Amino acid sequence: MTTAQRAGQLVMGGVSAAHPDQAQLRVLRDNHVGSVMLTGRSTAGTAATRKAVDGFRGQADRVNGRQVGLLVSTDQEGGRVQVLNGPGFSAMPSGLTQGSWSTATLRARAAGWAKELKSAGVNLNLAPVADVVPASLGARNIPIGSFQREYGHTPATVTSHTGAFAAGFAQTGVLTTFKHFPGLGHVIGNTDTTAGVVDSVTTADSPDLAPFRAGVKAGAPFVMISSATYTKIDPKHLAAFSPTVVDHLLRGQLGFKGVVISDDLGNAVAVRSFTPAQRAVNFVAAGGDMILTVQPSTVPAMTRALQAKMGQDASFRAKVDNSVRRILDAKRAAGLLDCG
Repeated sequence: MTTAQRAGQLVMGGVSAAHPDQAQLRVLRDNHVGSVMLTGRSTAGTAATRKAVDGFRGQADRVNGRQVGLLVSTDQEGGRVQVLNGPGFSAMPSGLTQGSWSTATLRARAAGWAKELKSAGVNLNLAPVADVVPASLGARNIPIGSFQREYGHTPATVTSHTGAFAAGFAQTGVLTTFKHFPGLGHVIGNTDTTAGVVDSVTTADSPDLAPFRAGVKAGAPFVMISSATYTKIDPKHLAAFSPTVVDHLLRGQLGFKGVVISDDLGNAVAVRSFTPAQRAVNFVAAGGDMILTVQPSTVPAMTRALQAKMGQDASFRAKVDNSVRRILDAKRAAGLLDCG
């Protein structure tokens, strides 16, 4: 791969699920972006979504004459966080409701939801939510509890049910993402809409890390990093920019070998004080692999910054190469390599 192609593999750009914007898709193509997230809300159904995805799937890069297929993702959790709806898509209940089912029921239902995504051309779900929201906090936890996105209020329930959800998707061949490491269960503010979100409770050996530990042990392909600050783990950095959180805790202590993806680094208020270039470089320098931006206009600055840093810093270039390998391994698992 060229330097530009390697930088592009590290980016996932957002595109409207309901009305894919050709100008935005052109930005992604011109910057060799290797993954796409369907954003917003769509009621078009599986067939129309598949037609839209097939319309831009061909813009994936080719290396040595072979296409390196696009990872196509979305937020299909259930309840108030379900991007794709309409004919062919089930109405998924909230995480709290899913958490009240038996794990066998959830696994079976998740396998069915995964088939719906697969038929629509989606091969990666940015779910399950592995955050543990204490019952005492509940809906006052804006990012998770107020939407009932959590599977329950104890590490045990969240661990068993995120595991069942992920297992159902795995048996269908759709990748999953455990999020938002090291957990958004103890915060008040939402990093999408608020700066300075702080967790002053979670530690590196917190019981609330159990869902992530179990997910990693079971072979989770993706883990998403939060953009909050965790004062008892690394008070000086947002988690997404923290080598302590990504390299030492997630990779080192938990032993995660898969793809570390950011939460949104495009529109999120939590990262507004950083330029798009700084967001991209800081995340990869901390040990991250895939930069998620729901705002395609940030992509050129991000990919330029990655390429510039690769040219200046051999250790950073090695990090990028390792990230590309992990991303290609995930694409291989999704059947996206050697397909052209």
